[in-house]
Amino acid sequence: MESEILVAIIAAVLALWLAAKLRRWRGSWRAKRRAARAGAGEDAAARLLEDAGFTVVERQARVEWAPLLDGEPQHMVLRADYLVEADGELLVAEVKTGEEAPSLETAATRRQLLEYHVAFGVDGVLLVSPERGTIQRVVFPRPR
Repeated sequence: MESEILVAIIAAVLALWLAAKLRRWRGSWRAKRRAARAGAGEDAAARLLEDAGFTVVERQARVEWAPLLDGEPQHMVLRADYLVEADGELLVAEVKTGEEAPSLETAATRRQLLEYHVAFGVDGVLLVSPERGTIQRVVFPRPR
């Protein structure tokens, strides 16, 4: 009887250990797949932008930004997919892949584009979806 309980405990511990390993492996596999898709999407986006007449000024453009919180600067670094130029305008181009991300209805995308527009001090922002083959200019009008 005691040996059966011991075997059951060992089997349960092994099953839990195996489940944890599989969960970690699955999460890591998903992250790698997402990263590969994003990298391929950015390469396709660069070609799409250039074909549309934009010049890529910088890839993975970086800006140090310090918004104020109660008068105190909060230092941070932001990274946009591309800084591009066309017709004398400097724009941030943000690449979004997948079904939901390339939409302004997605709050995270909308907020990110608005943040980039302000922090980079550019003339505008572009939402690029290489999967759809689209480049959309996003304008954030000031409230009246």
